[in-house]
Amino acid sequence: MRTIIALVFITLFNFCFGQEKFDIVSVEKFQKELNTEYADAKTSPLTVQDLATFKSLDFYFINEKFFVIAKFIRNEDEKPFEMKTSTDRKPMYVKYGEAHFEIDGKPLRLNIYKNIELSKKEEYKDYLFLPFSDLTCGNESYIGGKYIDMKIPKGDTIVIDFNTSYNPYCAYNSKYSCPKVPLENDLNIEIRAGVKKFHD
Repeated sequence: MRTIIALVFITLFNFCFGQEKFDIVSVEKFQKELNTEYADAKTSPLTVQDLATFKSLDFYFINEKFFVIAKFIRNEDEKPFEMKTSTDRKPMYVKYGEAHFEIDGKPLRLNIYKNIELSKKEEYKDYLFLPFSDLTCGNESYIGGKYIDMKIPKGDTIVIDFNTSYNPYCAYNSKYSCPKVPLENDLNIEIRAGVKKFHD
């Protein structure tokens, strides 16, 4: 069974990387492609019942405040570890680096990870995984947090556009096995961007 990361990455990887300025068109494209994927029975994580009535995911309003250019610090000599998931599956990841940034004047940090097995595939060799949770989780957004797909940056900065954050497939269907957000990536701030929760 393909993982949530691989499934979403296939359709969304190319649209948002490499930009250093906020681009509302890219976010709108992200939303359109995500809705298209979820509406298609061949690629949708939705249950049969939910797919039958699906029209659109619920997104926060696109907000430039949640587009940040973070200082990127690469981590060397990090040991691979088993990342906890919603099932007994424990994929191997390694902490690849740290992103340091500010929102509303508040200094924040997120760890960014690399999936060991996925990175062995040519099409995913530059892929990075950013899971996070924030103060909206369990209220307006999914209690289990959200994900952002990223690419290894060439320099010492990395773009994080929270407007392109999406829910794990587990938010829609319990049959999937999804990485849990590490505790160190829980932000003490409301990130009102990206996809909202699907069901109350």
